[in-house]
Amino acid sequence: MSFLRQRQLKGRNRSMAIKILIADDHALLRQGIKRVLNFEDDLEVVGEAEDGQETLARTLVLQPDILLLDLNMPGLSGLEVTKQLQAAKCKTKIIALTIHDSDNYVLEMLKNGALGYLLKDVEPSVLIKSIHVVNEGNAFVYPKLSERLFGGAAEGEDLTEKAREMWRESRSERLTTREMDVLACIAKGFSNQDIAQALCVSEKTVKNHLTNIFRKLNVNDRTQALVYVLKHKIISLE
Repeated sequence: MSFLRQRQLKGRNRSMAIKILIADDHALLRQGIKRVLNFEDDLEVVGEAEDGQETLARTLVLQPDILLLDLNMPGLSGLEVTKQLQAAKCKTKIIALTIHDSDNYVLEMLKNGALGYLLKDVEPSVLIKSIHVVNEGNAFVYPKLSERLFGGAAEGEDLTEKAREMWRESRSERLTTREMDVLACIAKGFSNQDIAQALCVSEKTVKNHLTNIFRKLNVNDRTQALVYVLKHKIISLE
């Protein structure tokens, strides 16, 4: 086969490739993922974003097939980006790619429209597989999380309604993603002012979140809340 013919075929494959936007505030991670994905002839990274507002804007403009979305980003969180994209009826399919392995994060992302949920230590082959599964309109959840939450490998199943049902069943005990963010900051030793700056909210909002956290966990202070969530593996110190 001639070199020109090979170039033509490669160009045709690229035109039919699954278009992907990578959203993460760590440039090194974005570049690593991009290198992995661009080795695949049927995958193409069409853009990157480093904060929530940029992610929202670029997704709406580029209309990628898949958005690989970190949850903790400056500005809008991954959850807020997901909610706003759903409200805008954006057809881009969302895969959360995060360090958070708590049930709260998984269920809240799935019930708000994400089709995939992966941890950042995922093997490249599993990441690639998840993109193909989700691009077909099916769900894909990181295997160990799927086993814990749904009792099996949740691949190709409609998990949105399952997640909503599980959330409703334990709604009084569930922490919101923002409350989880506050707890993660507490685990780092942040003051209310530090938390407010990190999450781009007011100190009054932080205090409101703390009040809700204490009520839901039935504890009286930060220390008790931190002990509770660590004991029950709701968050980790890693």
